[in-house]
Amino acid sequence: MKLAVVILNWNGEALLKSYLPKVVQYTPDTSIYVIDNASNDGSVAMLKDAFPNVTIIENSENLGFAGGYNRGLEFVDEEVYCLLNSDVEVTPNWTEPILELFKDKREVGIAQPKILDLKNKGHFEYAGAGGGFLDKFGYPFCRGRIFQALEKDEGQYDDITEVFWATGACMFIRKGLFKELNGFDERYFAHQEEIDLCWRAKNRGNRVYYVGLSHVYHLGGFTLKNSNPNKTFLNFRNSLFSIVKNLPIQHSLPLIFMRLVLDGIAAFRFLTQLKPMHSLAILRAHISFYRYFGEMYRKREKAKIPLKYHMVTSIVWSHFVHGITDFNILVKD
Repeated sequence: MKLAVVILNWNGEALLKSYLPKVVQYTPDTSIYVIDNASNDGSVAMLKDAFPNVTIIENSENLGFAGGYNRGLEFVDEEVYCLLNSDVEVTPNWTEPILELFKDKREVGIAQPKILDLKNKGHFEYAGAGGGFLDKFGYPFCRGRIFQALEKDEGQYDDITEVFWATGACMFIRKGLFKELNGFDERYFAHQEEIDLCWRAKNRGNRVYYVGLSHVYHLGGFTLKNSNPNKTFLNFRNSLFSIVKNLPIQHSLPLIFMRLVLDGIAAFRFLTQLKPMHSLAILRAHISFYRYFGEMYRKREKAKIPLKYHMVTSIVWSHFVHGITDFNILVKD
């Protein structure tokens, strides 16, 4: 089974210098690609000089995460893609357990390793942690990460198990499935497009897995930090997009109404934290969502199998009211 490690880059010369050497070292006999989203920081010249065996695919403009990968992957022919952030430090034998899973279980179309925090290596990292889930209202959370609460890695998720979504920071996906799904939805631009991709894959009968026998370290927050209101805008809007696209309309419309209420509460909470730009970002998210509602509705696909998409009713209630920060306690409750 041939693997391609594919890194999307935009003005990440320093990150590539820091983390690409270990990708090359720990992924021998594997094709490595860098898709460049029209960087202007010298990334391409540095790659050509320092990494002559890495294939460079140059996009003519910055197409974001979704469009950047969609365009670049048109030139990658291997059977399995590993979409890897440029700020990820890989470890020895990081690909083998996941490729073995793909060989053993044909129904698995997407998988991720354990994602640990590069700045605090004993803890899980925000983007993906131990595999992703959604609550009833479409808010994402992970094993090992509930909102900003990150668990210490004590081997509690050293398993191989099905999850609802895999992180785009380090996502393994079969080429055939990526093509079947027409890749990422480019309207998202960035953030939560991997949740939509996984949801669409599951609606077609594919499975998404987490493989705790493999681990990588993620720096996180290079392109958009959590403090950036545009990240708040994209996360809130794109979450609503996924609800409309992937649920029957009789289920999605009541959820959208509830999200209007819950997101309003979130906006008020930002105000009490003296973060008015984040409150405004949530308002902008809803305005943008309603603007593109028709487009998202036309993209809907009927699930081929009955699909329960959520594990808990409200992660907001569980975390902010009951104070739950541990995934295993959340599930037990």
